[in-house]
Amino acid sequence: MAEQEKRRATYADIESAPEHLVAEIIDGVLRTHARPSLRHGATASALGSELTGPFQKAKDGPGGWVFFVEPEIKFGNDILVSDIAGWTRERIPGWPDTNYFEIPPDWVCEILSGSTEKRERTVKKRIYGTAGIPHLWITDPRLKLLEVYEERNGHWTDVGTWNSDDEVRAPPFDAVSFSLANLWPLDPPLGMNEDPTPYYAGDR
Repeated sequence: MAEQEKRRATYADIESAPEHLVAEIIDGVLRTHARPSLRHGATASALGSELTGPFQKAKDGPGGWVFFVEPEIKFGNDILVSDIAGWTRERIPGWPDTNYFEIPPDWVCEILSGSTEKRERTVKKRIYGTAGIPHLWITDPRLKLLEVYEERNGHWTDVGTWNSDDEVRAPPFDAVSFSLANLWPLDPPLGMNEDPTPYYAGDR
């Protein structure tokens, strides 16, 4: 007798997950991980602040975008929780009737943590690419780096990498620039030869 096909996770499984965990459905399987560390949360908040002013509120910038922190986004049978995601305003008619978006974002940022880095660099990056999301940023608050990718012809193209010494002017937000060092306000600058291990304390 053939083995019975394993049941695919559903949104009901996400709703029943413990509230202290972040729950996602990846390749039909429910995946959970702990809420992010303080450094992770501070990075998300700081990046959101840098982008919201010029690109959502049109303060010293072009406007035309809307951003969400940790939105649930449905990609077919998968539901991912991005650290930050942005949509051009013209593609969002209003609030969805569900707790998740079904319209793929125009930009996604994943902030790496020790417990989620492998997942974000592999399966989540693949799903974002398959969905045709044009822009992906990956930020590492431990190494103080920003990696920027663009989807071109079904593949991710490496646009560039920035460190804390740099002013960032990267697509799709290259109309303005900001200092990458602003994303980790409590950390001193990380030298090129400095061991970053102390910055992993409390990371999850």
